Amino acid sequence: MTQSQPTITPKLEDPKFGFNEYAERLNGRAAMIGFLLMVVIEYSTNQGVLSWLGLK
Repeated sequence: MTQSQPTITPKLEDPKFGFNEYAERLNGRAAMIGFLLMVVIEYSTNQGVLSWLGLK
């Protein structure tokens, strides 16, 4: 007996974890938001982020 081969290839979703395009895009957006918040904090307090956190 021979088994027939499937004729349809399933469509798999891209993984949401690991090194892939989705993770890199999400990481880039988070970095941009963090950098923007750092600039806003420095501008509004007239101090650097290190001195605002008490590290300098």
